[in-house]
Amino acid sequence: MDSARADILAAQSHLATHGWIGRRSESFRHLPPPELAQWQGQPAADAACDAPPLAGTGWTLLPIGQTPASGVDARWLDALDPAQRAELFAGLPPPGEGGDAAPFAWAHRALCRQGLRLRVQGSPGKAPGEQDIVWLHLRHQPRAQAEAPLLVLDVDEGVRCMLIESHEHDPAVCQQGLAQNLHVHIQLARGARLQHLRVAAPGPQDRSAHFVHATLAAGAHYAQALVATGGSYHLQRCVVQLQGAGAEARHAGLLLAGTQAIDHQIVSRLDAPHTISQVEALALASDSARAVANAYTRIAAGADDASVRQRLSGIALAGQPRMVLRPHLEILHDQVQAVHGATWGALPADALFYAGQRGLDEATARALIIDGMARAVLERCLDDADGASLLEPWLASGWLHQAIARHLSTPQEAAHG
Repeated sequence: MDSARADILAAQSHLATHGWIGRRSESFRHLPPPELAQWQGQPAADAACDAPPLAGTGWTLLPIGQTPASGVDARWLDALDPAQRAELFAGLPPPGEGGDAAPFAWAHRALCRQGLRLRVQGSPGKAPGEQDIVWLHLRHQPRAQAEAPLLVLDVDEGVRCMLIESHEHDPAVCQQGLAQNLHVHIQLARGARLQHLRVAAPGPQDRSAHFVHATLAAGAHYAQALVATGGSYHLQRCVVQLQGAGAEARHAGLLLAGTQAIDHQIVSRLDAPHTISQVEALALASDSARAVANAYTRIAAGADDASVRQRLSGIALAGQPRMVLRPHLEILHDQVQAVHGATWGALPADALFYAGQRGLDEATARALIIDGMARAVLERCLDDADGASLLEPWLASGWLHQAIARHLSTPQEAAHG
């Protein structure tokens, strides 16, 4: 038996022995995931796709604008080939280190069939502080009704990278619900800077679980802005480890739950002095939607002058959605700064009033206010001191404006799947 097949069977055996995520799991008690069978490539008997085998291309690497993607080493790897599987998973933590999310990691190892390893390198002859910005757009299209894609991204010392990562289910390819267990591993070397815009828009019947693991060396800077829409089940979990002195991580989540479900989890671990973590989430939900924003930050002993800020907000646009906002700090050191808070309510009445005074109808006013709030959350995360903007080319596409318009026109009785 080859090593790839043995690894898959070992993962399946572990899941059979230890079981799936329990109902009392702290991270998943507000929005429990579907049963294990749906993440193992075992769809229901009536869930066959009427279209030919899914025509998606997996990971596609595209430039942004006219900027060439120089200094990028990309390898598409087959996880069923023993040598390529070893290269794909090289240096990654074993599934057992996933904590309460470890069952998802084991399920990923069992089902993973393909992945992409990217390395963003510096320009030869240039000092770390003089490197050109590398602009990338990664697009992923589903390849199967149940899949476990993998992305590994390494950014070299002093390199600056702007990355848009998009996931959208094209209903023209398959109208049935899909199951996707995606894992992304990001490693930033000393002084590396990555601005990361993630757009996740599953279909209404899809079950999606995205896990991002980021490790930051000294002086590294990571800013992730997530824009996610609701689905039958939609989990977005990000674990950031600030291992080097002076590392900084910012995260913003714009959660457009609609009338469906979304679970947003941010885990930050500050293990070194002078590290900074900022987490902000804005959840918009209607009717019977379920939206969870969960921020957990741990400041380790010895993390002198660490700084933490958590800000979670939820707005009910219509009906009585279930919204859970959970800031959580674990502080094991005295010399730190930490602020956290959570608020929820309706759209500000004064803003609607002033918009009406200027001749705007209520629907237009609501769309403008939500659009402004959404942009502000994303801009605070992706603000770059050097003036480079990752948001501008994406906002120019009109995606956010159209998504908000669909969000506000969601029918009252949408099914949860």
